Amino acid sequence: MLIFILRRLVQALVVMGAVAFIAFMLFQYVGDPVNNLLGQDATEEQRVALRRDLGLDQPFPVQFARFAANAARGEFGISLKQGRKVSALIVERFPATLELAVAAGAIALCLGIPLGVYAALRRGRASAQLLMTGTLFGVSLPNFVIGIVLIWVFAVELKWLPSFGRGDVVALGSWTSGLLTRDGLLHLVLPALTLSIFQLTLIMRLVRAEMLEVLRTDYIRFARARGLTDRSVYFGHALKNTLVPVLTITGLQLGSLIAFSIITEQVFQWPGMGLLFIQAVQFADIPVMAAYLCLISLVFVVINLGVDLLYFAVDPRLRVEGKADT
Repeated sequence: MLIFILRRLVQALVVMGAVAFIAFMLFQYVGDPVNNLLGQDATEEQRVALRRDLGLDQPFPVQFARFAANAARGEFGISLKQGRKVSALIVERFPATLELAVAAGAIALCLGIPLGVYAALRRGRASAQLLMTGTLFGVSLPNFVIGIVLIWVFAVELKWLPSFGRGDVVALGSWTSGLLTRDGLLHLVLPALTLSIFQLTLIMRLVRAEMLEVLRTDYIRFARARGLTDRSVYFGHALKNTLVPVLTITGLQLGSLIAFSIITEQVFQWPGMGLLFIQAVQFADIPVMAAYLCLISLVFVVINLGVDLLYFAVDPRLRVEGKADT
């Protein structure tokens, strides 16, 4: 177990090092931060002084080492657009994105797994066929189309839910949450539902396919031959083994919910990291872009590490292989 964890940690460090290098290259080849900060009317003396203050006159390895050290402390400099520390902007925006992603992931899991099991156990029936047809729309339609349709139906026509913003939030130290207010929960419904549709249909189709595959295995036939009830066979044996590969996909999808919430946040003007990144791209705000890249990569690395550990705990074959390696 320890060797398995150490191996994964080394791989995670290598990945984060490569991401830090790519993020650092943004400063080298995407615009000139000196021009962005001083403008076109600055004198040459002002440019030289600022370049020296920023350390841009140092050799490439020295600049990268300083960037990596600052990134490890969560420091990415000053936003070229807003003139504030990037770390402060991330602290402000990240709670909204995490809240949205967790809500969307909860919807996808709580609906996708039982619907996938139902579609597998009721294969061939009209209700199951209808569910599978619906998943085609969920997989095919882009997020912004789903979001616009939901806004039109529930915000414009029915006037049940708000169409933009985060609503009232409660400050918990430096963390803000809309889950503790009714207005915040109402504002969360449409963007969370929009972001969850693709993940829900993906999990549902995966669970159905894995469930059908597991039900064909020999140990399921043996369980039936022993006289076990359908409930015990389906949920005590088949579903447990179905969820093993689902863990990996679910972990990756949770990371993608955070990384690819950009369009959803843009449609609903949700004040999270995705909206901040869109604004940074429009202004070529390189420090914010680099911070976003490193943060999202860190989220994926942490989630993948957690999924690997869960996989190791759930699948006994990995534990046997780990002992054999030692």
